[in-house]
Amino acid sequence: MAKPCDVADYKELAKRRVPRMFYDYVDSGSWTESTYRRNESDFERILLRQRVAVDMTNRSTASTLVGQPVTMPVALAPTGLTGMQYADGEILAAQAAEAFGVPFTLSTMSICSIEDVAAHTTKPFWFQLYVMKDKEFAGRLIDRAKAAGCSALVLTLDLQILGQRHKDLRNGLSAPPKFNLHSAWQVATRPRWALKMLTTKRHSFGNIVGHATGVTDLSSLGAWTAEQFDPKLSWSDIEWIKHRWGGKLIIKGILDPEDAKLAVQAGADAIIVSNHGGRQLDGASSSIAMLSSIVAAVGDQIEVHMDGGVRSGQDVLKAVCLGAKGVYIGRAFLYGLGANGREGVADVLNINHRELDVTMALCGERLLGNLGLHNLQQPTLFG
Repeated sequence: MAKPCDVADYKELAKRRVPRMFYDYVDSGSWTESTYRRNESDFERILLRQRVAVDMTNRSTASTLVGQPVTMPVALAPTGLTGMQYADGEILAAQAAEAFGVPFTLSTMSICSIEDVAAHTTKPFWFQLYVMKDKEFAGRLIDRAKAAGCSALVLTLDLQILGQRHKDLRNGLSAPPKFNLHSAWQVATRPRWALKMLTTKRHSFGNIVGHATGVTDLSSLGAWTAEQFDPKLSWSDIEWIKHRWGGKLIIKGILDPEDAKLAVQAGADAIIVSNHGGRQLDGASSSIAMLSSIVAAVGDQIEVHMDGGVRSGQDVLKAVCLGAKGVYIGRAFLYGLGANGREGVADVLNINHRELDVTMALCGERLLGNLGLHNLQQPTLFG
């Protein structure tokens, strides 16, 4: 195969190299997957204004996210089981993000631990927190992130109850993954993946096993995970999290203007407009469709970021035009990782940057900060 030239190429390559149960974990949504598909298709509805005969020299995509300088307004989203797309996946993705100059966000449900990633990087990364019923464990996670020098805490609020994902059910994927004849066959048909996995000891949830009370091995992990997501999570929980963390706090999972206002009241530094990649409430609006109304609701009181359906630098530009200060890529970098490890992630970042830069120029802008609704053909497309 020729060198991939866009994220779609990396998606096809990852599909051929990653065992099906782990590839499907990435490439899936809940129920009918209508929200998952809408996240992508709604970007296609947004048309750009082409401008000509303007000076396109000396362009810059540089920006800041919660005070941190970035090469472009992009962060790698927190994704569970990243280390099952490619051996030591979280470490490799964090290294690629650091080298490029954008934040990497480590998931609570990562394979490599907070300490693993910190030991293999030189700059601060971000940590994403799920609030479990075991509040002492959640508190220790926050303390470990502080000790590792993480520069922002991303608090996910939209996973109190796990959405039903049919592909995972059909594949028998669980936490931790259980291997049987079916899954063993999938691994056997992906020898490149299997050989890489033999080179690492990181095959479990590094932030949980040995850290959560009573979870000492894979057999005890499954029972703990099944009962730990907290359906009682409320806005009142944010106060103690913010106090214990003491640093930049980003709230993820906002899809309604009223919730955005509550996040401002809670003292967050930024929010992420997100429907969990279409993996929770099927039938919900796409993230990009809700972005403008949420930006309008909170004004300049808080940084507004977004994720969901971002597959190109053009998508990044469209989100920025609609008011996003930052944009997160999840599946896009996972396709690169599954296809070719750290080099794949680095290439996906370069592809997105090149697409952002060229599109910005063809829209007649040299500086990212100049992008706005005036660069869109129908700025009120989503009401």
